[in-house]
Amino acid sequence: MTSAILGNDISEVEVTHVSRQGFWLLLGDEELFVPFKDFPWFAEAPIGKLTRVELPQPHHLYWPELDVDLAVESIRNPEEFPLVARR
Repeated sequence: MTSAILGNDISEVEVTHVSRQGFWLLLGDEELFVPFKDFPWFAEAPIGKLTRVELPQPHHLYWPELDVDLAVESIRNPEEFPLVARR
């Protein structure tokens, strides 16, 4: 998916692969792995909702159909962002 930021250059983010352990995001020229053990709310998400991801700001990701917001840094360094999620 692509999204424009107030008429600026278009930024790209795309889910490139999904496995039982998590999924890969391509963010510009950087590839990030999002493990389900660290981000459990994605584990049961349908593929169509998982792959609809937006980049509303350079360091912010949003899955509108899942109502999930994440800082890109939380994917790069999940140990610095303790998460609490209810299943």
